[in-house]
Amino acid sequence: MTAPDSDLTIDPEALRRRAELALRTARDRTHALTTCVDEPDLTAQHSPLMSPLVWDLAHIGNQEEQWLLRAVGGRDALRPEIDSIYDAFEHPRAERPSLPLLAPAEARGYVHEVRGRVLDILERIELRGAPLIDAGFAFGMIAQHEQQHDETMLITHQLRRGPAALTAPPPPETADGAALPEEVLIPGGPFTMGTSTEPWALDNERPAHHRLVPAFHIDTTPVTNGAYERFIAEGGYGERRWWTAEGWAYVQEHGLAAPLFWRREGGQWLRRRFGVTEPVPPQEPVVHVSWYEADAYARWAGRRLPTEEEWEKAARHDPDSGRSRRYPWGDADPAPDQANLGQRHLRPAPAGSYPKGASPLGVRQLIGDVWEWTSSDFLPYPGFRAFPYREYSEVFFGPAHKVLRGGSFAVDEVVCRGTFRNWDLPVRRQIFSGFRTARDAS
Repeated sequence: MTAPDSDLTIDPEALRRRAELALRTARDRTHALTTCVDEPDLTAQHSPLMSPLVWDLAHIGNQEEQWLLRAVGGRDALRPEIDSIYDAFEHPRAERPSLPLLAPAEARGYVHEVRGRVLDILERIELRGAPLIDAGFAFGMIAQHEQQHDETMLITHQLRRGPAALTAPPPPETADGAALPEEVLIPGGPFTMGTSTEPWALDNERPAHHRLVPAFHIDTTPVTNGAYERFIAEGGYGERRWWTAEGWAYVQEHGLAAPLFWRREGGQWLRRRFGVTEPVPPQEPVVHVSWYEADAYARWAGRRLPTEEEWEKAARHDPDSGRSRRYPWGDADPAPDQANLGQRHLRPAPAGSYPKGASPLGVRQLIGDVWEWTSSDFLPYPGFRAFPYREYSEVFFGPAHKVLRGGSFAVDEVVCRGTFRNWDLPVRRQIFSGFRTARDAS
């Protein structure tokens, strides 16, 4: 097993504190998501697409035990008998409610005990000298894993029926969104895609490599609800010509006519959002659409979805210096006035928001708000090496999964950077997915 290339120049104590903060931030969010509902809601399966919330809770602890207590710390197993129960590859989500899951109180006690021992290890270990611990990689990996499951649990909250259990303030208003140009020209030429230096980057983001990308235009902001309503009004769901064969078959089989959670009532579109029914806000980026829907809209608009390399070039390439940034705004970690992340607002911000988070060429909201579908299949980069296990990325490579980029309002900053790659099946709509469109410069 070979360690990923890392930037090992970070001060060891600063790195230790960063790892501790990432772990504590994730746990605070996990606690909030699992204490805002009662026990029946924790143990119920709210959709066959999702696990019971209590499964996610104990799975978080089990992964932390396996990687940080056993693999990194060399400690004896606390609960080896539950490893198979919380193995995501052994048990599909639909069958997890039938497993002998830890009850909520027992699951909370388990994750608490694991975390206490992990923090003890973190205080004592030298964060270099072995593949898993160089630059604190394993601690960053587990913080990201927990935040990814927090996003999954937030999806479960959206699918859950019943009164609202979560609240958050609305995102900030934007002053100049309506005056922005519809699209931005991204000049052609080479750029560096991926990373070989980001300490906590996961295997599918590696290694850094050069791509030659022809010039293209990309939407300044993600496609809005208002624009998507025009697609619906003009019969987009009823015209075969806009859809791939697989997409059309899926639309017909399931009777799709609008994004998930939308319904038509009294001459207007309403949506259900975390237990609240409200009019669909026209200026927000559309969310809960599948790849098939995003692709069909793009065709209807006379455009296309951007490729993954186009998306990353728009997000990271600085045309003045020629280098690739960590984020559209630069190399600094996200600030609240740069991106809608971390479940702060429970909804996307209006199109054109976060001017301080714009790319050098003026593309906005590339990070946060909604995951953005690209046209690309999920494939390895040249020189890819699975690390630290094949099941994180390698087993998903191929044409079955499409790449999403940029994160959403449900994503924490530790799991969101310009190189981060998400992927899912093209039918998926429960995820916080939207899109923007592109076209060739010629």
